[in-house]
Amino acid sequence: MTPLFRRILRERRSIILPLAGVAVLNVAVYLLVVYPLSLRASATEGRQTFAARQLTAAQREYEAARAMLTSKDRADAELRTFYGEVLPADLAGARRITYARLAQLAHEADLSYDRRSYDPKANYEGSLQKVRITMVLEGEYRNVRRFIHALETAPEFVVIEEMSLTEGTDASAPLTLTLELATYFRAEGNGS
Repeated sequence: MTPLFRRILRERRSIILPLAGVAVLNVAVYLLVVYPLSLRASATEGRQTFAARQLTAAQREYEAARAMLTSKDRADAELRTFYGEVLPADLAGARRITYARLAQLAHEADLSYDRRSYDPKANYEGSLQKVRITMVLEGEYRNVRRFIHALETAPEFVVIEEMSLTEGTDASAPLTLTLELATYFRAEGNGS
């Protein structure tokens, strides 16, 4: 220590010692009280941030579950409507909507039908039954297009599964359209 510093310490000891004691006490209070409290506060903030993230994730999961439940309810309602209002109730209904309606659509499109056959398939998909219809029609190309468009936009549930279009050997011969169609109905006693 320098002589000047020793002299200042001796002359101002009454002021310097209490100030040094207060400084040591401040450091002790900081190390023993303030620093642990700041650690606790930052840990609490971290837990609060983590809890807020968990709450947000839980709310998203809840909303997704509600949306899925709503979607499932809507799908169930639409399926009941489809089974109750769109699909025929039985084999007779399936034949009725296809037999007369297909003949009417062919007539409106200026096509003549050569033959038609029905093949009901048993136990197609659980409670659904399938009826396959084969139709052979003859006419001009524009009439074939008109018939297919009318069939596709008709309210009856008839699916075109396969089709083939052939032309005769003679240039004036009509086109022959062979269609494999299907419709479905609910089987009795299978959840209907």
